[in-house]
This record gives sequence, structure tokens and C-alpha cells, in this order.
Amino acid sequence: MTTASLPRPRSAGPVLALMVNAFVWGVSWWPFRHLQAMGLHPLWATAQIYVLSALAIIAWRPGSLRQLLRHRALWLIFLASGATNATFNWAVSIGDVVRVVLLFYLMPLWSLLLARVILKERLTPSSVARVAMALAGAALVLSHGEPSAGGAGHRAAILPDVLALLGGFAFALNNVMLKRESAQPEEGRALAMFFGGAVVAGVTATLLSTGGAAGVGWPVGLDQWLLPGLGLAIAFMMSNLCLQYGAARLSAAVTAVVMPCEVLFAALTSVWWGGAMLHPAVLVGGALILAATLASVLEKH
Repeated sequence: MTTASLPRPRSAGPVLALMVNAFVWGVSWWPFRHLQAMGLHPLWATAQIYVLSALAIIAWRPGSLRQLLRHRALWLIFLASGATNATFNWAVSIGDVVRVVLLFYLMPLWSLLLARVILKERLTPSSVARVAMALAGAALVLSHGEPSAGGAGHRAAILPDVLALLGGFAFALNNVMLKRESAQPEEGRALAMFFGGAVVAGVTATLLSTGGAAGVGWPVGLDQWLLPGLGLAIAFMMSNLCLQYGAARLSAAVTAVVMPCEVLFAALTSVWWGGAMLHPAVLVGGALILAATLASVLEKH
């Protein structure tokens, strides 16, 4: 079965699934920062989260490992998902939350371009208009943000921005490949995503640890960070399952419009939990993003 033969969704279920994924990612900065304060670098935390998730998938569907080894296309999902999680989780732990999320959500532009190249999807005026609306909202929220330079120098100041841009491109590639490989069994795609998150983050953390940039490994005080880490693992496992459910049933253009709801979730929680100031531009930009999301749902129906 090809992606073109997939039935059109008759309910808002796929869109709601993507919004659940966006919510988890939008508020994830808070627990990652708390774990970092305990001494657990976000890359090590990401590796822990996805090791547990991958083991759960293998225990639930042992054949998923065989599927991953057999299908080369799943390894591109492996790399894209791993790069997405490693870069995003690291960026929101060290940078301005709203700015990082917004740079990450230049993703709709990458999604449209990748969908055109990989999926041969036609760019329609309505899809371009909705993505433009979402990006205009993102630009408004970004207009009041400033990169946090601190005293670590220019390289440290721009690191969150670079990580966010790389993560957005990787996430767009992940979504497009999920659409392309939607005929593959769901457990195989899920294992590719979770195993990729564990390996890419773990390998990156190991390489950085040689220079002391990511610590030397797991910090002391296992009882303090293990339980929050397990909670994060469960939340991310559910959110990634929601992502592959929704992304496999919607066009890449619709996925690119729905997912920026994470911008709104991140902006609001950074105000409520992080003490950030909510600029009027955030309200207007969030309204544009939600309007674009609503437009995509109405067009599907």
C-alpha cells in the first residue's frame, strides 16, 4: 500500500494527536531544566528517556527490531528522530525557551520543501497561505526575544539558535519520512524513533564528555532524578506515538501547520512557570498560529 492509498481521516483524531505531541514538547523545557539543575545533562536525560522507550517497544513487539534491521528507510527516521530530540532538548535547557521553539518551528518551511522533493506533494495556494500565517505568528512572537549571551561568549550565546535550526530541519525530515513510510508497521517506526533518540543523544553526550562539556555520566543522587526521568520517558513515548499516528494520516503541509501549537504552549508555560514577560506580540502571534491550525482542520472536513 502506498501513502496515496491511505484513507482520508474522518475525524479530528490525527490533528488532536499532533497537538498532544506539541504540548509535551512545548512544556518539556521545565523538567529538562530541573534535571540539569540536579546534574543530569539534557543529552544524558534524553538518552535515558529513549532507552527506556525503545526497550518497552521491543518487549511489546519483539518483531519491531527485525523490521528496523530489515528496512533501510527506517534508519533515516532513526537518524532524523534522534537528531530532533537531542538538539531540541539540549537547546531548551540552555537557551530562551520561546526563541528556541520559534527557530525550531521554521520547520514548516523545511517540511514543504522536503515533501515536494521526497513525497512529490503539490504546493497548493491554501497550504502555502496557512504555513505563511503560522510563520507570521512565529515571527511576531520572536520579535521581542533576544538571545541570552551571558558571560560564556558569542559561541555559547548562539549555540541554542543553531541547535534549534538543526532540530527543526531534522523534525521536518522525520515527519516527511513518517508519511512516506506509513505503510510500515507502526511498531517498526516507533522503535526507529525511540532507538534513534537514545543512540544519537547517547553518542553525542559521550563525545562531549571527553571534553567535559556534558559531564562524565550519570550524576549522584539516583533517587532524585530517576523518578522524574521515568515520568519524562512515559510522556515522550506517548507523544511520539501520537506524532507518528497523526503524521502518517495527514499531509505534510497540514502536519507543518498543526505542530507549531508548541510555540503557544512554550510561551504560556515560560510565563507561568519561568517568570517570563508575555509581550503583546506573543498574544497576536499565538492567535495567528491557532487560526492556521483551525483552518487546516476545517479544510480536512
